[in-house]
Amino acid sequence: MTFPTARAMEKRRNEAYEGMVRLIGRAKATGRLREDFDPSDLVLLHMANLRVVNACGDAAPDAWRRVVALMIQSFEAPARAPLPASPEHDALYRAMLRAVPAGDTARKPEQNS
Repeated sequence: MTFPTARAMEKRRNEAYEGMVRLIGRAKATGRLREDFDPSDLVLLHMANLRVVNACGDAAPDAWRRVVALMIQSFEAPARAPLPASPEHDALYRAMLRAVPAGDTARKPEQNS
């Protein structure tokens, strides 16, 4: 999640992102993570999982666990085939700003002043 108007929160988000990039690099160096894995893949996983959680709700509250397990296994090396290109950073950032769950009463980040 992003907080473009909250500088301290944005600083922490950036620090977390840089830590994630380092972790991804180490995982690739061990040979366990596919070489074409990109940090944006985790963003996409979170966005997809958000929809699963919202759709399943209390009817199947643990369904997200299977989705995450499937995704994690797909990230493992060796890769079976190359992946399509990752989305551009700016496009994915704009998508994250719009990814407010249906029915969420919280204000969207771009509405903050």
